[in-house]
Amino acid sequence: MNRHLALRISTLALLSVVVACTGKKEAEVSTSSAPAAPAVPAAAAPAGGAPAVAAGGAAGTAPATQPAAASGGAAGAAPSAAGDGAAAETTAKLAAAQWALRQDEIKNDPDGQWAVEASASSSYNNAKGNDNWSAMQATGAPNVERYADDGRAWAPSTPDGGIEWLDLKYVKPVHASEVRVRESAGSGAVIKLELFDQAGTPHLIWSGNDPTTELNYLIIKFKPTDYLADRVKVTLATNVIPGWNEIDAVQLVGKP
Repeated sequence: MNRHLALRISTLALLSVVVACTGKKEAEVSTSSAPAAPAVPAAAAPAGGAPAVAAGGAAGTAPATQPAAASGGAAGAAPSAAGDGAAAETTAKLAAAQWALRQDEIKNDPDGQWAVEASASSSYNNAKGNDNWSAMQATGAPNVERYADDGRAWAPSTPDGGIEWLDLKYVKPVHASEVRVRESAGSGAVIKLELFDQAGTPHLIWSGNDPTTELNYLIIKFKPTDYLADRVKVTLATNVIPGWNEIDAVQLVGKP
């Protein structure tokens, strides 16, 4: 099957903004950071991690030219260049390790649970049951390992079609405090998250701009709900991010 993926190359550091939500609540929006090799060794900033933004400065800034009178002349610059490259490699490895640890922490959060049932506005190739790209592929713990089209994630019937939604159910009703959406292709298209109480009443917990890029979680934190929730609805505007938009898993976090 030939499917086009519009991959977003830019790396986004850990981003947090505050947006207003229904019921005079506030939600904190962030995204897990993805590892990537630095574009220029001299930058020494870990691409895809929060430290990349904190480091500041223009990426790829050239080191100062050595004075002509310096001992060793041009040969003296080689150790510096090698040192910069080694430092960049080390920083990139640390950023990748930090990302992996964060993914593992989320996956094994004792207060988190993964969906056991799911339905959707549509699915690619009208997928049913546990077929590839069906809504049920978004249940359970994340299992997509790279940012790409993958049948182990849910995908809507068409790319760029507009509004699509994914509705997920969980075993244990909880006073929810966080929702984590793992986006695995066409990240950044989520526009709204809703919780449902046990009476089936929807509660808007967040709507706004999704900062997620690459294989990462959209993380929405909010004050614990005063009702028990056992359902999450994720709404996407698939025309916002060109190409296929896919969701690997959705975690509901809270306490009974």
